[in-house]
Amino acid sequence: MVPYTVVQPQFVQTASFQHFKADAFPVIHPVHWLHSHFAVGGYSPLQRLSGMLTAHMTSIAPRNGFTWHPHRGVEIFTWVLEGTLHHEDSTGGRGDIRAGELQRMFSGAYIEHQELNHSDDAVRVIQIWYMADLKRRTLAPHYQQLSREQLPMRTVGDANVFSLIGDDSPMERHMIGQPRLTATSVNAGGATSLDLPRDGEDLFLYVTDGAGSVACDGENISLAQYDVILAREDADALAVRAAAAESLHYLSFYLPRFLN
Repeated sequence: MVPYTVVQPQFVQTASFQHFKADAFPVIHPVHWLHSHFAVGGYSPLQRLSGMLTAHMTSIAPRNGFTWHPHRGVEIFTWVLEGTLHHEDSTGGRGDIRAGELQRMFSGAYIEHQELNHSDDAVRVIQIWYMADLKRRTLAPHYQQLSREQLPMRTVGDANVFSLIGDDSPMERHMIGQPRLTATSVNAGGATSLDLPRDGEDLFLYVTDGAGSVACDGENISLAQYDVILAREDADALAVRAAAAESLHYLSFYLPRFLN
């Protein structure tokens, strides 16, 4: 495995395609207003993947949130699934991040920020932390936010695929390895094909909502919320289908190779 990858021994195998149910990863509930599912980082058996320190779902109860706290040497992306998250930081940046919007906060050497739910409804986000590229850590801290309309979208079968990081996305990136990220929404009963990693990449896929299945080696594997897939570029072509009465949504992280 490449540097900056740390996994629990024997958890990741050598197979080109691996599926893990959501309950293989920890759910934490440290205070009454917070629930988090950690696919990467925290107490997850996937501690780090190619410089990605964490990928986790966080649900924040109404009128609660994370008050002022610092970060150093990281680039944090926040993808809002439900509700509206309010952001403020020590550079003077502030604003609301709504469902379908993506925010990037680059800490540089030091930044402080707070993330609050001012509403009467729960907020649910996927947050992703990357190690900042050492050559760019001297850059001033800053943040960037893109609406759903600003994110490039293409249709693949019955799915809409949004480019969040890398390729044609206008989102900047200053992390190690220059990974890519897409968000896919498959219509209920619809089908699509999963883009396999390119040369030098591996895939970490995180189901954010819905249900469906993926076909691999002639077997249909059920997919549910917060399941994880790991795949190499030599995996068989993967056909994905949403449940008949429920759409399927997932994030595809294309990271510098982390599977042996």
